[in-house]
Amino acid sequence: MSVGPTGQSGPTGPGGPTGPGGTPPAAASPDPYAPVRTRDYPKLLLTAAVIGFPVCAIAFGFLTVVHALEPLLYDDLPRALGFAGTPLWWPLPVLALGGLLTGLAIRHLPGNGGHEPADGLALGGPPGLSALPGVALASLASLAFGAVLGPEAPLIALGGGLAAGAARLTGWGKDARAVAMVGSAGSFAAISALLGSPLLGAFLLMEVSGLAGPMLGVVLVPGLLASGIGALVFTGLGDWTGLGTYSLALHDVPRAAGPTVPEFGWALVIGVAAACAGTGVRRLARWLKARVIRHRVPATVLMGLVVGALAVGFSAATGKPAQELLFSGQSALGTLFHDSAGYSMAALLLLLLGKGLAYCVSLSAFRGGPIFPALFLGAAGGVVLSHLPGLSLTPAFAMGVGALAVAMLRLPMTSVLMATLLMGRSGLTVMPLVIVAVVVGYVVTLRLTPAPAAPGRTAPAPSAA
Repeated sequence: MSVGPTGQSGPTGPGGPTGPGGTPPAAASPDPYAPVRTRDYPKLLLTAAVIGFPVCAIAFGFLTVVHALEPLLYDDLPRALGFAGTPLWWPLPVLALGGLLTGLAIRHLPGNGGHEPADGLALGGPPGLSALPGVALASLASLAFGAVLGPEAPLIALGGGLAAGAARLTGWGKDARAVAMVGSAGSFAAISALLGSPLLGAFLLMEVSGLAGPMLGVVLVPGLLASGIGALVFTGLGDWTGLGTYSLALHDVPRAAGPTVPEFGWALVIGVAAACAGTGVRRLARWLKARVIRHRVPATVLMGLVVGALAVGFSAATGKPAQELLFSGQSALGTLFHDSAGYSMAALLLLLLGKGLAYCVSLSAFRGGPIFPALFLGAAGGVVLSHLPGLSLTPAFAMGVGALAVAMLRLPMTSVLMATLLMGRSGLTVMPLVIVAVVVGYVVTLRLTPAPAAPGRTAPAPSAA
């Protein structure tokens, strides 16, 4: 007889202790909350909180530089060179230079400039400190020079890398799990204030990283603490400097009426349309990326010229500034919503087509995140559809944002939260419509996505056609 793991005796066989009838007992499951009960967990929380302050200050500084360079390059520089205003052709050399700088940073600096945005918003471990200069330079050369990408992916990389590096320097280096948790907390802190809510940042990183089960709370708590501090730091620095908080939020959104039956029908249409559009964008971006990586520097310059040409064509055709087609669209969401009546249907359709193509090209070659351009394009599509019977502007805007976000990110909970929080008080009113559009978009996107090849099997070679 021997004592089993539960303290009860039972017969012992060749394979170890067995239960009644010779069946092995269930193994004692480890306590998933054991890390919380250790002495080190409060120290880990304190480390996350302390690290949150400098990480968020650096993230705020990064966003400030990006937003300061945009008007400097597109408004101040041409005037300093003697032009009366910004010439129509100006985006071409600026984006070519941005492509050159981005390509050189990716090619010659450690870290490959961060993750490939054409692959979606994917999280690995936090990058090493040596990779952060390359991430910062490649993303600055992309975002500030006009590539149609957002700042969220560089912020996640910079926040996670800085926090993990600080954790290693402060004595946590021998504990890989602690370093990973502090790195995640840095990413939380850097991204949450940008998205306008620590809760939204938590959902985003939870879905991207695939956290689940009881360990979810253990891992998320340091991140929530750091992201709450991050929101405080962003707000304080924004008030102190007068630069604002760069957060994702619309102001003065008119109160929406309750959902109607026709609007639920439109939710189905918007979900399917967004899934088809998002799948097309992703496939084109990956097709282009496969060609860009063969000749990184010249190809990135060429892609910059393509984005610039699209902006010039849009400006020439509509009479609107080229900058409306460039950049992430983060700061233009409010203008698009409040001034939607100032766009003709032709201008809106050209904006959708041009920015969508510029988004594909930027995803293939530059460095940045996929979220904000997807939100802008979804919102613009909603504005177009709001001119049709049975659909008003506010729910159309919100459904377009949520549906295209889920088509590009495949994160349904995050997409619902982004769309509803973006609309302020009206968000709860339109949430049922957003949920339907997001669920339909998510399912159709997955149906349109080829299944991964089974282990040990290779995908069939493409035909000559």
